[in-house]
Amino acid sequence: MPLASIPSPSEGVWYLGPIPIRAYALCIMLGIVAAVWLGERRWRARGGMPGTIIDLAVWAVPFGLVGGRLYHVITDWQRYFGPDAPGRPIDALFIWNGGLGIWGAIALGAVGVWIGCRRRGISLSAIADTVAPGVVLAQGIGRWGNYFNQELFGAPTDLPWGLEIDPGRPGTVPGEDTYHPTFLYEFIWDVALAFVLIYLGRRYALRHGRLFALYVAGYTFGRFWIEGLRVDPVGAVDHAVTFLGLRINQWTSIVLFIGALVYFYLARNKDTEESLGVEAASGPDDTGEGAEADPAHGGEGADPEEGSAHERPAGGKAEQAEGAGKTEASAARTVGAGGEADPPADPKPDPAHGADQADEEAVLTAGEGETGRG
Repeated sequence: MPLASIPSPSEGVWYLGPIPIRAYALCIMLGIVAAVWLGERRWRARGGMPGTIIDLAVWAVPFGLVGGRLYHVITDWQRYFGPDAPGRPIDALFIWNGGLGIWGAIALGAVGVWIGCRRRGISLSAIADTVAPGVVLAQGIGRWGNYFNQELFGAPTDLPWGLEIDPGRPGTVPGEDTYHPTFLYEFIWDVALAFVLIYLGRRYALRHGRLFALYVAGYTFGRFWIEGLRVDPVGAVDHAVTFLGLRINQWTSIVLFIGALVYFYLARNKDTEESLGVEAASGPDDTGEGAEADPAHGGEGADPEEGSAHERPAGGKAEQAEGAGKTEASAARTVGAGGEADPPADPKPDPAHGADQADEEAVLTAGEGETGRG
């Protein structure tokens, strides 16, 4: 008997009148919101147009949900179509009951993002690197849906953080009450990986899909050993299909891990410019001339110093001329009043405050003239 354990929730569905509120769906939605929020912040920081990630999510989310469900149904078809299937074929459409394969979600979701990028003239690799930390964060948050559904748990354990699972659930062992909380392991792994990706992206400025490749490699590395702890059936009704002692998702992790590392190495010398799609969205500036976004500061506009240098010549010269005219007029009034005026100061006002300085000099000069009169 374990000294302590993590209780499983007794309910995964709540009802708001006749409307069911499912915890699994809420966790998926919360993960999507977190991914879009983080991706939008990172995209703006890179110089992209605000709202781009939100627009692309309109394409990515539906494609990703369909892809995730397809992968689950293909790898677990016996649950819905086999002769001993515990569910009906129509249940394959009930996504809220659980069952999303991350590999299918990423693959088909990427197709949706690619469509959105082509419509906006944005580099797919630039988007991939931007959203990578948010995607893995969303995966971690979504795993809490498995907790509410009491699914995807590991082998029996007596550790104090063992997860209580109701007897009779698929994958449970008779006489065992607590199991490895693999959902929690993956949540911790995914959140940690998200922070690592953010750090590496800032530290080494990884571009051209290399940061996304690190996400794939990092996630599959963790998924491999976490998947090895699981005892839930995958590929069959009452057992997990294995090949050479490894589960289907472990083999998938191996293939993707190797592919990600190969891409990371091959893309090391890529230095072509990645389109952020900001040129087409940039309108004319106040002078009527077209403005091109600086790739390093596109979302924020030009640097303050660059903007000042661009805006000062027209207004600055006019203000200098006006300030110089006022200074000469003040000097003339002072001499005409009979006072002997001091030599005028160098009439070079601050370009940013030329008129203000000229006005102050005029007031001071006029004051001296009044004193000479008395």
